[in-house]
Amino acid sequence: MKLALNLGLVQWPDPSAVSLVRHADDLGVDSVWVAEAYGSDAVSVLGYLAATTSNIGLGTAIMQVHARTPAAAGMAAATLDSLSGGRTRLGLGVSGPQVVEGWHGVPYGKPLKRTREYVDIVRAVVAREAPLAYEGEYYQVPYTGAGATGLGKSLKSTTTRERSTIPIYLAAIGPRNVELCGEIADGWLPAFFSPTHADVVTEPLRSGLVSSGRDIGAVDIVGSPQVAVGADVAACRERIRPRLALYIGGMGAPGRNFYYSLVCRYGFESAAVRIQELYRSGRKAEAAAAVPDALIDEVALIGPLDAIRERLSAWEQAGVNTLKVELNEDDILDSDLDRTSVLTALAEHLG
Repeated sequence: MKLALNLGLVQWPDPSAVSLVRHADDLGVDSVWVAEAYGSDAVSVLGYLAATTSNIGLGTAIMQVHARTPAAAGMAAATLDSLSGGRTRLGLGVSGPQVVEGWHGVPYGKPLKRTREYVDIVRAVVAREAPLAYEGEYYQVPYTGAGATGLGKSLKSTTTRERSTIPIYLAAIGPRNVELCGEIADGWLPAFFSPTHADVVTEPLRSGLVSSGRDIGAVDIVGSPQVAVGADVAACRERIRPRLALYIGGMGAPGRNFYYSLVCRYGFESAAVRIQELYRSGRKAEAAAAVPDALIDEVALIGPLDAIRERLSAWEQAGVNTLKVELNEDDILDSDLDRTSVLTALAEHLG
C-alpha cells in the first residue's frame, strides 16, 4: 500500500503546507492531493507545488466536472503534466446540486451520463490523435445547437503532451457512480471508506470492472482517512466528530446527501437520521455529539501513533492500494509529535 498526502481545502498561501509537501517529496511519498469546493481551485495550487517538488505525484481531489468544459479540464491536466514531468493524476467528480447550481450556476443533470461523456472528451484532448469531435447528450463538439454561429470546427491541441494518457480518478460514493468508476476509470476516490464494510462499497466497483473486462488491479483504490494522533482516544474522536456531522448532516439536501446515504449503508441509519435532523435545525454541536464512536473508528485513523500504524494493515487487506492521509496540526494531540514526524513514521512503516 502506497502512502499519499491529502492537503484538502487549504487557505493559501500556507508555507507550512508547502513545507510538508516538500518533506513528503523527500520521503518518497507517492502523491499529494488538493481539493476544491467554492474557494481556491486545485490546478493553480498543484502548478505551484509542481515547481517546488521533484518526484511526488500531483492529484486533484477533485476537479469539479460542472465547473469546466471537458476540453478545459484536459488542457489543464495536460499542461500540469508537462510542467511536472508526467506527475499528474486527474481526480474528477460531480460534486452535488448545492454547489453545482448554487455556485457554478449550471444544472446538475444526470451525473452518470455527464461523467461518462466528460471522461471520453478529456482523454481525447490529452491523446491528440485527431481533431476533437464528440456528439453526446451533454457535450457536442463542435457545438451546433441553439445559439451556435455555425463557424465551429474540430480542433486538435496545438501543444505536445508529456504523456498521451493521464490517469483519471473518479470520486464516487453511490453504487451506480462506483460501478461507472470500475467501468471507465484508472482510480477511485471514495469518501469515508470503511475497511470494516469494504464489501458494501467495492461490490459495485467489481461489477463495473467485470462489465469492462478488467480485474480489480486495474483501478487504484485510494482510501482517505482523517488522522488524529494522541494517547487520549476520546479526545482524538472529538477532532473528527464535527467533520462527520458536517458531511452527514449538511453536505447536500435531504434525499440528495450522498454521505448520509453511505453511512446508512454501513449500518448507521438511525444515527444518520438524528445527525441530519440536528444539523439542519442549526444544532451543530448536538449533531456532532450524535456521531457514533464506532463510525469514527471505522473511517478515521485515531489514537496513539503505534495503534494507527497497526491499523494500516486493515486498510490494505480491505483492498486499498493508496492511503491518502489528511494531517492537520490541530489533530496532533501528542506534544512530542507534529504532522511532519507523523508523516515520516507512516512512510517508514509502509516502507
